[in-house]
Amino acid sequence: MTASAQPTHSRRSDATRAAILRAARERFAADGYERATIRAIAADAQIDPSMVMRYYGSKEGLFAAAAEFDLRLPDLAPVPSAHLGEVLIRHFLTRWEGDETLVALLRAASTNPGAAERMRGIFADQLTAAVATFGTDPATTARRAGLVASQILGLAFTRYIVRLPPVVDMPAEELVAWIAPTLQRYLTGIPEN
Repeated sequence: MTASAQPTHSRRSDATRAAILRAARERFAADGYERATIRAIAADAQIDPSMVMRYYGSKEGLFAAAAEFDLRLPDLAPVPSAHLGEVLIRHFLTRWEGDETLVALLRAASTNPGAAERMRGIFADQLTAAVATFGTDPATTARRAGLVASQILGLAFTRYIVRLPPVVDMPAEELVAWIAPTLQRYLTGIPEN
């Protein structure tokens, strides 16, 4: 292979990988982990199924790559402490509305142990670091992050997966009004006895 052929091959390879990931994210979001197939994903990407296996090895490997993302948590340090819950719930509503990967991961996590582990890792690593900067007792950081995740994931599950009508029908501002105070307490408070 000549030196000039190498960049062309790399560009094609990168384009193929990107097409596979794009198709996988859409298919996992639409069908969930269990029903999505390598064949369907390959068809969506307009490639042979063997190419999916070549690049990602397995459906689990493909899902892990497709679900590789950053929660893009906002920097909460400059946020006035009285508005932390509000800023965080607004952020997550925007993320759930704008990224089908989160919905696919949540759908898959409800039935697949590997996907559940991936979801736990994403929320534990990223959310715990954000929560650690607030509160009065560092020993409760992991618990508070878990409680924040319970609200965020519970809302996402009822709104985007189960599609519970009262929750789906609520405007974002109403959801913020209901959920922000709970997140606020988890972020900054100590449970009352």
